Order: sequence, then structure tokens, then C-alpha cells
Amino acid sequence: MSLPTKFAFAQRALVLDLAASIFRPSVLKQDSLLGTLSANARPYRSMPTHGIGRYKNLLPPEVAKKRKERIQMKPIKAATEFEYGDLNVAVFGYDMTLVEHYSQYIHNLCNRLKIKVGESYALPTKSTEIFSMQDIGAKMSVDAVLKTHRRVVQLSGLNATVCPVFIEVLLKNLPEGVDLTISEHTEEDFSSRMKTRPELEELMAKMNS
Repeated sequence: MSLPTKFAFAQRALVLDLAASIFRPSVLKQDSLLGTLSANARPYRSMPTHGIGRYKNLLPPEVAKKRKERIQMKPIKAATEFEYGDLNVAVFGYDMTLVEHYSQYIHNLCNRLKIKVGESYALPTKSTEIFSMQDIGAKMSVDAVLKTHRRVVQLSGLNATVCPVFIEVLLKNLPEGVDLTISEHTEEDFSSRMKTRPELEELMAKMNS
């Protein structure tokens, strides 16, 4: 082997030794780093990206829904010499659109005349079946079903001098097919708004007896 060849091999070996000496500490450092990382269960917690995608901490705490309390009856206002007590202006008819619009008209009229409106609510719809008898035989069949829609506007403290004018305006603007009644508010009117439960009432009666 010639001298230049030996020199080239020696130079190559020296370069390889230098490269190995440079690479060996980095490998050891990486091995030690992997050892420390493997010791922790979740190393990503220390990273600045921890918590991305979580939104529950940004939402306000949920409030438990309260059970709706049963509506209690308000004390009935008594009439005096100058004004009426609690009055129920009941509107009912077969056309729900006319009944609803007329009850809104009464409410707006009371607001313009500064008549206090306590409540405005709807009563359950009543269904009436009309039967017809056939020409042959005594069997009857349902010919039509009429539904009566009802709305109530409850007034409080209606002035006695304004009442005749108020009723006259209501009667003049009463649409065709709609009936109007005005009566004093009673406990029966309040209970008619509630849904009756006969089974529960029977159980309560047995428990009280």
C-alpha cells in the first residue's frame, strides 16, 4: 500500500472518530431526556398548549331548575261606591281568530282608557258534537263538532262612571259570531282555569276520610 493511500485511510479514521465523539454525547443526552420523560405519566401538561379544546371552564355554572310552584289565588278586590271590584270580561265564539282579536281589542281599549287589567288568559276549548238521525233506522251519527274558544280579560277597579261608556263601546264593536259576558270574579272562575284530576281527588278524599 502506498503512502498516500495509508494517509487517506488514517485521515478517514480520524474523521470517523471525531464524528463518533461528537454524536455520542447527544445520544446520551437524548437517552437521559427520554428517561426523564418516560418517568412522567403525561408530559404534555407542562406544555403551553395544554387545555386547548376545553370549554367547560368558560361556561357559567349550571343552576338547578326549580320546581314550578302552583299558582295561588290572589285576594278578590271588593267593590266600593265609586268603582267595581274584579270583573271578568269573557269573550267566546266558534272562530278562534275573531275571539283572539276581539280580546286583544278589549285589552288595548283598557290601556287607552287607563283601566287596570289584572290578567288576560284563555280558558279550555269546549267541543260540542251535533248528532243527526238517519232516515232509515234509529241510529244516530255525528254530523259536526263545534269548538267554542274562550278568552277572559280580568279588570280591576273599573270606575262606575266610565263603566256604561266602556260597555257601550264594546257592544258596538262586537264582531258577528262572538258573544260577550261581564261578571264578577269568583273562586269558581279561578278553579275553572286549573286542570282537574279526578283520580288524585279521589285518593286525597280517601286519605282525609
